[in-house]
Amino acid sequence: MQSAVNVETMRSRTDAAVATDTEAPTAPAGRTVPGWPLIAIVATSGFAGLGYEIVWTRQLSLALGTEMMAVLGSIAGFFAGLALGAFTLDGLIRRASSPRHVYAVLEAVVGTWGLAAIWLLPAAGRMLALLIGTAPPPVLLWAASFALPTLALLPATVAMGGTLAALERMTREARRNPKVSAGVYGANTAGAVAGTLVSSFLLIPSLGFSGTLICLAGLNGLCALAALMTGWTRDRSPPEFENPIRLGFGDLRLGATLFTTGLLGIAFEVLVVRLAAQLMQDTVYTFAGLLAVYLLGTAAGGLIWQRVGRHTGSESLVPLLAGTAAACLITAVFTPFIARIADTAGEAGIAGELAIAMVLFLLPATAMGALFGHLAQQVRDRRGSLGWAVGVNSIGAAIAPLVATQALIPAFGAWTSLVLIVLGYLLLLPIRRAAVLQAAIPACIALALLLRPAPTLVKVPAGGKLLAVREGSMATASVVDDATGARYLEVNGRFRMGGTSSVRSDHRQAMLPLLLHERPRKALFLGIGTGATVAGATQMPDLKVQGVELSREVVDLLPWFANPAVTGEPPRLTVADARRFVVADSDSYDVIVADLFHPALDGSGALYTVEHFAAVKERLAPGGIFCQWLPLYQLDLPSLRAIIRGFLAVYPNASAWLNHYSVRTPMLALIGPSNERHLDLGALAARLLDPRIRSAVGPLGFDTPIDLLGQFLGGRNALASFAGEGPRNSDDYPFVAFDARRNVLALSAPPWSLLLSVVRAIRPEPAELLAPPEREIWSDRLTAYWQARNRFLEAGAALPGDPRGTALIAAAAPGLLDSVRLSAEFDPAYGPLMGMAKSLISSDRAAAARLLRAINDAAPSRTDAKELLAREFGE
Repeated sequence: MQSAVNVETMRSRTDAAVATDTEAPTAPAGRTVPGWPLIAIVATSGFAGLGYEIVWTRQLSLALGTEMMAVLGSIAGFFAGLALGAFTLDGLIRRASSPRHVYAVLEAVVGTWGLAAIWLLPAAGRMLALLIGTAPPPVLLWAASFALPTLALLPATVAMGGTLAALERMTREARRNPKVSAGVYGANTAGAVAGTLVSSFLLIPSLGFSGTLICLAGLNGLCALAALMTGWTRDRSPPEFENPIRLGFGDLRLGATLFTTGLLGIAFEVLVVRLAAQLMQDTVYTFAGLLAVYLLGTAAGGLIWQRVGRHTGSESLVPLLAGTAAACLITAVFTPFIARIADTAGEAGIAGELAIAMVLFLLPATAMGALFGHLAQQVRDRRGSLGWAVGVNSIGAAIAPLVATQALIPAFGAWTSLVLIVLGYLLLLPIRRAAVLQAAIPACIALALLLRPAPTLVKVPAGGKLLAVREGSMATASVVDDATGARYLEVNGRFRMGGTSSVRSDHRQAMLPLLLHERPRKALFLGIGTGATVAGATQMPDLKVQGVELSREVVDLLPWFANPAVTGEPPRLTVADARRFVVADSDSYDVIVADLFHPALDGSGALYTVEHFAAVKERLAPGGIFCQWLPLYQLDLPSLRAIIRGFLAVYPNASAWLNHYSVRTPMLALIGPSNERHLDLGALAARLLDPRIRSAVGPLGFDTPIDLLGQFLGGRNALASFAGEGPRNSDDYPFVAFDARRNVLALSAPPWSLLLSVVRAIRPEPAELLAPPEREIWSDRLTAYWQARNRFLEAGAALPGDPRGTALIAAAAPGLLDSVRLSAEFDPAYGPLMGMAKSLISSDRAAAARLLRAINDAAPSRTDAKELLAREFGE
């Protein structure tokens, strides 16, 4: 054990060096290393480290789910490995005669295990999902999510935990400067900024996860080789800090500050990202931009402190803590104002989102980077290595997400928790007059903010009303009445999940796949929303319904959308991740329905992958069918084609169906049967005549078989031709998730754009739907009906603006008459035409008579127009 005298001697020597900036060289005589190779190695190491973190985090979410407890466990496991590596390797790095060789070995371990993770993480994740079940208790889910990355990635994360300390010692000895800690940290983090952006915007979209991991492993190899090739004439003898140093009170206080600042800094990041989900598009690029700006700030803080703070002592801690608190306070103050301009900034795309991220993160992250750089240098001066600083800080970072999402947000809300983070930094200040003076202003402002009601970021339309809000760790769900009295559910103030105006459409989403099955007894619905779709399914007699919803907040708001007219056995609801539920479930279902998932929303793209479709197929009973609904008004053409390619790979006998003929919210259903089958029209007609079924489906417009058959868009051959050659959306190549920028642009395009592209490109064939002899009987009728449907959709899309009354009749009637000429059976056109004629009788009888004659000429086989002409006009 080293004596206290020796410790004080070392500290005195260090203090003298700080005062004069002329400590004796720590490297031996010989040539020094040019600056650029060291900077390149340090930055490239950070680049690879963040690239790994992004890929591994997304791979873990595919296996474990996207519930907050699963995310928290994964983050904690990752940081736990870093902390373990920082602690266990600290002594080795401090005593090693050649830090370059130690660093090269660490990079080799990271790269080797990075390659192994290509198959290890997905396989381990599938096994773990089976072990923990469909809806594990939160504690078990957190523990399992913690165990998987901790154990599966342990060699890599432990090695990563030691790289910063090794890089710092390499740089310090090569440059003969003991004050390089903040600079090494800053340069490493600057590389991490590039790693975040390049991995998210270039590597993963181009190469997928496996290709990206191979590239990152190659960078690890380059770093190792560069470290071995870049050196001085000979390695130095073991450094001055060979032995463990006994901790005194000052070291314990320093450790507590490192731990707490790690906790507060990552908690602040989590809270801002959580609030940003309500301000921004919440795509995979949104998170990448936020993370990049956060890292940019910390890198800038570290590099700035390397330039201006290396001559300072421990007294710099007070202004750094007070400055960090003030910077966080500025973010809290400006967040409600940013909400007012977020939509305008979002129109600028990624640039607009980066601008918002800069406002939210740059200043506080810069202060945090300088603060950690100062604390890390203090540790280096006292212990001779950065490992202890990295380890203690990583422990605080590991528990920060858990504290933020499971304690702060539920108790105080996300915005108020930001203000509490400010007070947390101020409480770290020593009780001295100078510290109190510097803390006074931010403390008073923070306390004043706590006394005011927290601002709401939920947007309420003019004339509307906010009825209920549930703020959770994952999302903020709200119930809003608009000016017309229509009630809707909104998640994160941006994504509407249905409402009272779409109940009929929601019920059709349930009934269409249920009618396509000859006798469904058990149905699984992935995604609940307002509950209208599962409620519609309960109207089907003798059917047991199971629903799965990711967000507890959404489930809590279901009573606001309860429909007293809906009877039947209540569905069983489970709050869980849909992907993990499907993998872990042991039941089989006759029908599985996946709801509309916004493809651009971060995490939703994973519900359209080949692997998920295959897992769903495993849950289908013999003769079962899977229905995947797609929101055509939120998709772009490349994503749609990639999804269809993947669906056909799992369900080679797939078909496509429309939900309704609305051009405002067009929806496409991909129907995947578990085996090859044609629709039995006789069985369908008999079911539609069943009084129990008829009462449920009649109000939805499914009166006769042709009402259902008319929704058919195309079979496997037509879909394969439409999808063409190209990438599939898979777990390893998440095309849809990284196509988010185009899917966001689709929101601003006319909602019928993709619908028209689809109906123009796909030609339905009766042979793909019906078997002989029904095919011959129905072929001409169906072909005419589908042509009428397509003309109806074209006419609806061509309507100028939002015409009403006689203007609507004048604009819509020609297209509707064209549809009726093609098929007199096409009620979606014939019914509105008759309604228009009846409405004109009271205001313009001549126009009513002309329209009725046109209807009769277009569909002479139907008698409604002829009878009304005779009754009203004597014709």
